[in-house]
Amino acid sequence: MGRVAGYAASASPQPPWLWIDRLGGFAALGARCTAELVSPGMSWRRELIRQVITIVQRSVVTLFVINLAFGFSAAGISAGGVLASFGAIDRAAAIVPIVSLREVGVLVTASVAAGAIGTMITAELGARKIREELDALAVLGVDPIRNLVLPRVVALVLMMPVLNMVGFLASLLGGYLGIVGFYGANPEAFAQQLVTNTAWLDLWASQGKAIIFGVIIGLVSAYKGLSVSGSAESVGRAVNECVVASIVGCGAVGLFYSALFLAISPDIAVPR
Repeated sequence: MGRVAGYAASASPQPPWLWIDRLGGFAALGARCTAELVSPGMSWRRELIRQVITIVQRSVVTLFVINLAFGFSAAGISAGGVLASFGAIDRAAAIVPIVSLREVGVLVTASVAAGAIGTMITAELGARKIREELDALAVLGVDPIRNLVLPRVVALVLMMPVLNMVGFLASLLGGYLGIVGFYGANPEAFAQQLVTNTAWLDLWASQGKAIIFGVIIGLVSAYKGLSVSGSAESVGRAVNECVVASIVGCGAVGLFYSALFLAISPDIAVPR
């Protein structure tokens, strides 16, 4: 009965001021990481390299498969089917890079990063927090923010543009398989129409959005891990909250980012 009551209490609606407190803590962590990043010394470079390797190992294959399936089903089969009914299947190739670069493809990459990397960051920091390893490091004069949080956040921010390009190439391949392989479009026409409605500005804007998503996922994951208290059960809750908060945050920021991008460059949305 005690455990059921405790669970019910933890699942009850949280007071609204708690979200303000969390936003303040999130902003404080971001400011602290920024200050540590610009401060002299690179004692955390070895951990940075290790985190970059870990990100590649844990996310690249999953990201490629998911974006391949997305490009094949959404851009290839669905969009291709609509255009094929009008006899314009060759024009379907122009949709693939738009969907992947501007909107859904970047969010898919962020979702994979949140699920594969963000959860790892939260679990690692949360487990160290409940075992009081972070307090022990502080007593020994080792700053946990500088030596544990900062390299993880920086590694994710640096790797997000790389992951975004991996996802983009996978979605192009999926779109090609759907449009050319499934509907029998002309491969040469597919290649010619592929970049009709896109420009270098789309690529750089997509990379900028990926970097922002990396900052959000890294800081949210680290904040959730550092906020863990109690037992291992709280680590599991923090991991779940990390994924939800990261995806919601990336979706909200991506919405405003796309609106601002189209407001600054309205010509980019004109079909050619």
